[in-house]
Amino acid sequence: MARGARVIRAFPGRLGNALARLGAVTAFALAPAACAQECVRTGAWVAPDAQGYKELSLGEVLERAARRPVVLLGELHEQPEHHRWQLHTMAALHARRSDMVLGFEMFPRRVQTVLDRWVAGELSEAEFLKQSDWAQVWGFETAQYLPLFHFARMNRIPMLALNVERSLIREIGRKGFDALPDGVREGVGRPQAAGSEYLRELHAVYREHGADSKNAPMDDPGFQRFVEGQLMWDRAMAEAISGARARYPDRQVVAVMGRGHTGPGAVPLQLRALGVSDTMVLLPWDRGAQCAGLKPGIADAVFGVEAQRPGPARAGRPLLGVVLEAVEGGGVRIQRVSEGSVAAQAGLQAGDIVITIAGRQVWNTSDVVEAVARQAPGTWLPLRVRRADAELDILAKFPPQPS
Repeated sequence: MARGARVIRAFPGRLGNALARLGAVTAFALAPAACAQECVRTGAWVAPDAQGYKELSLGEVLERAARRPVVLLGELHEQPEHHRWQLHTMAALHARRSDMVLGFEMFPRRVQTVLDRWVAGELSEAEFLKQSDWAQVWGFETAQYLPLFHFARMNRIPMLALNVERSLIREIGRKGFDALPDGVREGVGRPQAAGSEYLRELHAVYREHGADSKNAPMDDPGFQRFVEGQLMWDRAMAEAISGARARYPDRQVVAVMGRGHTGPGAVPLQLRALGVSDTMVLLPWDRGAQCAGLKPGIADAVFGVEAQRPGPARAGRPLLGVVLEAVEGGGVRIQRVSEGSVAAQAGLQAGDIVITIAGRQVWNTSDVVEAVARQAPGTWLPLRVRRADAELDILAKFPPQPS
């Protein structure tokens, strides 16, 4: 991502935000400052089970992981400490078992050849990010992910694009799985049906996203399509992992993905349906997270980390403070505005559709990313947005460069 703004969920608004929220609510919701219990010490591995929280040594975790064909490393995308943990865990796993494939939720299948060229050393960072459509498809801070990609390149570990096009997930969320012909599903098969617990989790998230869904029952057609989109997303990544196992039968697949996909009813369920039953799930666990969320089955082991807010912009690189999604036909919709951000102070609101920025037409999220990246500290950025039936001109003022 151009380092101007932490924008863009990789996939459609409601579904993308739901996954982020599902991952946060089920495991990482912050407790009050005076937490009565610390279930996972920072720097410690813990295995949650019915008897409580059992600490494990790193050696025990690695020994168990080395025997598994697939290891999932979860994350909250905007948590820098989670990506640092992923890198250290990835390196430890590689030291124990070097025959590895690294899968990433961040890339759709169409850019697989770009990943291959990156690992082969044929592309610079800038070429890799541009050709993989990072700003358009994913867009979270590149500095958090590049160490993972460099680790793969340094060790010539194959990188695997796990995802499908966001337009496919969006269409299923709107029309349902059966409404899409086989030819546009990117080869993804019918997902395994969701279990009751996963349905309850998704239903709780769905009801929090908009007035039209807050009272929706479980059999609401909109919710059913929402679930189908979610299952399709899980299935697509599971099929990519299963395919890698078939292509590299002697290699372990280590996959990096959002916390919302690592639960027992998500990608692991779809993997079991594909015959990959011995998956290991490892998660970072934020210090201060509610211990009630550390339930048996949430992961094989969790590692205690210091919770961090996303870091400030690099020197000379401003942040707008919004999460965006592309709108068909042009423009981008603001999904969320960060409290206290430049966007919030300018009066931008969730639901606004950005039409122009710095006098230029906005066609997709990368237009906003690039415009913000060009913005100098202490200057004003003009935007035109559509809000309800009106068009508004808004000036976003970026703070001066700190001394």
